[in-house]
Amino acid sequence: MDVFFLGILYSWSSFLGWLGGGGKDEWGDHLSEEEQKEAESLFKNYGYNAYLSDRLPLNREMPDTRPSRCAEKKYPADLPSLSVILIYLDEALSIIQRAVRSIIDKTPTRLLKEIILVDDHSTKEDLMQKLDDYISFIHKERPGLVKKVRHSEQLGLTQARLSGWKAATGDVVAILDAHVEVTVQWAEPLLARIKEDRTVILSPVFDKVNYDDFAVVPYPPSAHGFDWALWCMYESFRPEWYALGDTSQPGNRFPSEDKIIGCFSLQVWLCGGSIEIIPCSKIAHIERYRKPYLPDLSDMMKRNALRVAEVWMDDYKHSINIAWNLPVENHGIDIGDVSERKKLREKLKCKPFQWFLDHVYTSLKPIHNLVGYGALINNLKPDLCVDQGPKPGHTPIMYSCHFYSPQHCYYKTDGKLYIGGIKSHKYNSDSCLVDLGSGNLPVLFECKVAQEKKFHMLWDFKQGGQIQNKQTKRCLEVAWGQDGHFKLVIDQCSGQSWKIQYVIDHVSAQKN
Repeated sequence: MDVFFLGILYSWSSFLGWLGGGGKDEWGDHLSEEEQKEAESLFKNYGYNAYLSDRLPLNREMPDTRPSRCAEKKYPADLPSLSVILIYLDEALSIIQRAVRSIIDKTPTRLLKEIILVDDHSTKEDLMQKLDDYISFIHKERPGLVKKVRHSEQLGLTQARLSGWKAATGDVVAILDAHVEVTVQWAEPLLARIKEDRTVILSPVFDKVNYDDFAVVPYPPSAHGFDWALWCMYESFRPEWYALGDTSQPGNRFPSEDKIIGCFSLQVWLCGGSIEIIPCSKIAHIERYRKPYLPDLSDMMKRNALRVAEVWMDDYKHSINIAWNLPVENHGIDIGDVSERKKLREKLKCKPFQWFLDHVYTSLKPIHNLVGYGALINNLKPDLCVDQGPKPGHTPIMYSCHFYSPQHCYYKTDGKLYIGGIKSHKYNSDSCLVDLGSGNLPVLFECKVAQEKKFHMLWDFKQGGQIQNKQTKRCLEVAWGQDGHFKLVIDQCSGQSWKIQYVIDHVSAQKN
């Protein structure tokens, strides 16, 4: 059985204009006050315009946003069978119905073996008997096509995916959110590519469905990458793909997670497989603003990121600790037993993570030569931390310690002091602390710019000591401002003591 997992990223935007507050003709202007209240209530419940969804046809017309050459392509008749898994937690009934309808209408009967609905313990009344009635209605047309798996308790996105995968009987398994609509000929290009090469994992291109008016916004093909925290992100295809001159051709995709959590598996690349985006396969996905799995995402991702690092990332595993602002050793998080995963990697003779950086994800920037990282605190006022300030890239400030990204500082062996985090990719620029040599305010500049202009950006710092600029000999200090608040200044050194949250030895720094 082949499996391809269709990863999703989300966005946040405004709902107010939809209710007629945008100053122009908006959907919703025609609603009565009571209808607007109902629409707003449903929106708060679901994170999208369920009021409108309930009134749209289940088989509504979807635009064909594929590259023009896709319509000309021909596919073999003897393609593998397909199981489609839809995962949901308290979705609007009409959303699930429309997803099921689109899959039935847009997938050839000979290819679609089953649709498996995985309910991660929803509580909405509509998803009980009414959904069962809809499944019974579908079975009059396609007996036994739709199956339902319901968890007796909420187990989370990962277990929901596993439950669907275990229940699937098709040759190929597609795992999707339930708030999608597939479009014309979405399945054939995926199945044809798997027929050619059963070692590949595939993804369609996801268009956006606006959560307010349900309009479809075409998205260009893009790869899924990750940062050192193993959060997924979109990335442009490499220039050589565009140079082919045929946007219907598959492109690369980058992985970021162990097994089927998050984006895609490092195991695929390191153990002989590959991952591709298929531009001729398009699926429309609602980009909602509120996600039911959000509360467990951060802790789950942190734990699983550490598991992935321990199994697959070799000498780079501590980069994950650094990205999550955890100590390199003894981070205090129980990642469970990964010994079997390590044995599997050894048995499969998988490649080292360095190979992945050299040949697959070459834009990921290693964190080398790090001495200390985390919050930077002055003993004079230990409840305040150095912060990048309200305008990243300008003037850093002292702010109440919250230990999130704006307060993440990094000190390297070359003397550079980064404030506001370190970017994970070579194409992004970091912010370095600079002493301009005049005035008493520290400044943040893009490190490349500061280096080109030969600004004073190198600092001497030892844990518990002062932070002194190597060129100007002035120090980073905390001073009492005229506004009655402590502020960050550069002044003649007075011997103030600074501590950075975590210090690592030189050997670890070289590895990471």
